Amino acid sequence: MTKQDIVNAISKQTGVDRNTTLNVVESFMEQVKASLGKEENVYLRGFGSFILKKRARKTARNITQNTTMIIPEHNIPAFKPAKIFFETVK
Repeated sequence: MTKQDIVNAISKQTGVDRNTTLNVVESFMEQVKASLGKEENVYLRGFGSFILKKRARKTARNITQNTTMIIPEHNIPAFKPAKIFFETVK
């Protein structure tokens, strides 16, 4: 399912025009990205959580050049589904 499919489904279900629905969906995604950019998790009860996971500093190898390099500690975004969400999909 694409973003356009989601917008069309929400628009059809709620009766709100597609442009307004698209703006709401885009705004939601921007708010999630902004919150994670400020290192704040986003919790949506009954759906799940958008969280940041810390990756530790590690040493890696570049096998083509036969060298080692250090990858610094960094955050990656992740989604953790709520129990209700998980049970529905399961």
